[in-house]
This record gives sequence, structure tokens and C-alpha cells, in this order.
Amino acid sequence: MDGRLTITDVAKHLGVTPRTIMRWEKTGKIKRSKRDWRGWRFYMKSDLDEIKRFYESAYEYNGNGKAVFETAKTTLAIILLVILNLSAALCPSAFAERISSDVPGVIETDSSIDINLLDLPAVQSRVPVTVTEDTKYTLGPDDAIQIDVRRHPEFSGQYSVNSEGKIEYKFVGDVLVTGLTKAELEERLSGILSEYILEPDINVQIIAYLSKVFYVVGEVNRPGKFYMRGNTITIREALVQSGLPNYAAAMRRCRLVTPNDKGANNYVCVNVYELLYGGKLKENLEMKPGDVLYVPSTMVAKFIRIISPVTAAVSEAGGAAARGAGIAAAAL
Repeated sequence: MDGRLTITDVAKHLGVTPRTIMRWEKTGKIKRSKRDWRGWRFYMKSDLDEIKRFYESAYEYNGNGKAVFETAKTTLAIILLVILNLSAALCPSAFAERISSDVPGVIETDSSIDINLLDLPAVQSRVPVTVTEDTKYTLGPDDAIQIDVRRHPEFSGQYSVNSEGKIEYKFVGDVLVTGLTKAELEERLSGILSEYILEPDINVQIIAYLSKVFYVVGEVNRPGKFYMRGNTITIREALVQSGLPNYAAAMRRCRLVTPNDKGANNYVCVNVYELLYGGKLKENLEMKPGDVLYVPSTMVAKFIRIISPVTAAVSEAGGAAARGAGIAAAAL
């Protein structure tokens, strides 16, 4: 075809994706491709050479550039280490403080990370609940329900599920409800009340969802304990309920913590960045009751939290010294 190349041919030659080339065109890094009578992109050999020169020089650094980058990164790490040591020497008490005390539920020192779920506030969901989630929800302890029996108000009322998973149903006694959906409970109550009334018409509503919780801790805008309105919730929905990650979040290093039957925890790494901004649904794992989604801090955020109390203490000490010198000068 008279030396014409498709965008796929160019992408294969450079080792990139066609989407990358289109992004370069859109941002003006390379000139736009030509179009044939069908509107399809095509490139000539001269176009390929020009794109290749851009790729090897301006866009992707070469081997020498990579070496310079690694050297700069090493130098920065050394500088940070020197600053940390200097901070510890100038103000050891401030440096020894927990550096993530402002992150609810996370206690982090220079040697460990501890997630304390008891410090997390209970957060009410701002996400509307769909009918599907509501009907699949299975009841458990602490949930509250409303039972309405048509034409028989004496059997109607509100009931809380106790720690044994039962409700104390008046005129009937204890009824086990744990593990039942609304429809299943209506069927069970219908069988029980049929001994007292003819063809009972029963409606059950869940008025408080309190038996199943999950936790989102770390660098999100609304960390805390959340009540589930289904038996599971996806990581993406959990992040939406928690207000999404904030500017200090290391989104590529999140972890899903699941308690196991042996009293320990199972950990699964989750790339939240790829889930939210790359559309990779394989990262959208399901969370079960009791699961914890941990969104850690970036190294920059940790560093700022380390040096902030130190710089504040040094600044205060400097101000006190200046005030002392002023008083001494006035005395002379």
C-alpha cells in the first residue's frame, strides 16, 4: 500500500500501544496522522522516523538518562536520611512521636504499623441502597426489623435481633431469624402465625442494618466503620462510601485484610489506582463482613509528618532564643 503504515504497525515498531500514540497526538507531542478516504489513520516512513526520534529523546529517557535518574533518586534518598538523622538529634522527643496520629485507626511508628479498629468512628453511608442488595441481606444480631401483619396490629411491631440471633415475638416467643432474608422471614412468620390467624398477610422491613460491618482505614477522606446493606461489598463501592483516596494515598499499595478461621489475617494487595483510573476490574475484589481495606500513605506524606513536629519545635526554640536575645539587649 505505497509504503503506508497503520497505527498498529507504528505501535509494534516502537513497543508501545496504539492508545499511547493517539495520546501523543492529542497532547501535541507529535503531529497528527494523515487520514485516508475512510477516515483511518496512516503513516509514512518519514512519519515513523519522526515519531521514533521523539520517543527516543523527548518522551522516554534513554540508558544514560535512566542512569542520571537513578543517581538523582539515590542522592535524594541520602539527603532525606541526613535530614531524618538531624531531626532526631535536634528534637528526639518530637521525632519519637507516632507519625500517623492524624490518620484515624492507624498507629504508625518508625518501625511498625498497627490498625486499631476501635478508634474508628461509625460512618453512615451516603450511597443509596438498591433493592437487590436489600432483598439479599441476611439478618444478624443487632439488626432491627418492622413486622406488619395486615388486619392484625397485635402481631405487628418493631423488634431487635438479640445476640442469639432471635427476636422476642409477642404472643409467640423467641423466633430465630439469623441468616434469613426478608422474604424467608416472612415465610417463616407466616407458618407460625397460621396457627393463630387465617391466611396471615405479613410484610417485613429492615429498619436498622447493624450486624455486618467493614472498615476502610488510612488515607481516605472519610475513614471509619461502615455498615453493610448486603452480604458483600466491592472495593470500589467501599472506596466511594469512604470518600475516595486523598492526596496522600499510595493507591498502588493498598491491602485487603481478611480475618481467617485461625484467628490470624490474610492479606491481598490491591492496586486501587488501576481500579479507579485504569478500569481494571480484576482489582475490584469483594469485601465480606469484618474485612479491612487499608490505604497507606506515600513516602512523601510520611516524611512530612515526621519533620512537621520537628520543624515546629525548632522554630519555636528559635523564636524563644530570639526573644531572649531581645530582652538581654534591652537590659543593656
